[in-house]
Order: sequence, then structure tokens, then C-alpha cells
Amino acid sequence: MFRWPISVYYEDTDAGGVVYHSNYLNFFERARTEWLRALGVSQTALLAEDTAFVVKGAKLDFCKAARFEQNLIVETKVIQLKKASMVFEQRLIDEQGVVYCEAEILVACIALSRMRPKAIPQNIAQEFKGGS
Repeated sequence: MFRWPISVYYEDTDAGGVVYHSNYLNFFERARTEWLRALGVSQTALLAEDTAFVVKGAKLDFCKAARFEQNLIVETKVIQLKKASMVFEQRLIDEQGVVYCEAEILVACIALSRMRPKAIPQNIAQEFKGGS
């Protein structure tokens, strides 16, 4: 499991200081990106190889409102790994383990030039097999 800290900024919230619903997706995206970076994977290099990861589906459960200036943690793990796609389970929690949002995110690997499925690079698949 990968854990990434998130601070809730004013820009993440609505007029009442509550995180706007679509920003949870941003938090989850940042955590997945940082996991790749921690594994030594450069998304710039992937793009140069005509490889990109795109979100194909997302299921979210909003459990508790996160608020301005909270420091939270995104927990991320791969729960399903296929040849050209993977499913991430992600949770936004506080330090006591209180869950604010849970998600299952389906991510597909594509050849960007053709917008067609492409096998996940072997080095990344191996890392996620070991880190799931």
C-alpha cells in the first residue's frame, strides 16, 4: 500500500470550507502519480514511448466531509491487475483512520497516438504486483 499526505487548500473547497466533490478525484490522481514517481517511473518518459494511463471508470463513496486546512492521507493499492488495465482501491483518511472518501478507480494503459489499449509496461506491472 502506498500512502501520500494531502493538505486541503482553500481552492479545494466550496464557500462553506468543505471539499468540493470532484476534488477528491484530484487527490486520488495525485497519489497515484506520486506512487509512480516513488517507483522511479517518469510519466514524461512514458509519453515519449507513446504510453499513457487514463481513467476509464471511477466509483466513489463520500463518507465524511473533508474541510479546509485538514491534513489527510490517501491510501492507494492495486486490487486488480490485467494486461492493459488495473483497478486501484483508494481511501482518503485522517491520522486516526477516519474515512472521508473511498474509491475504486479503473485505469487503462493506452497507446496515446491511437487511443487504443496497450499492455502495461512490464517494469510497472512488476512493481504493482509486488506493491499490491
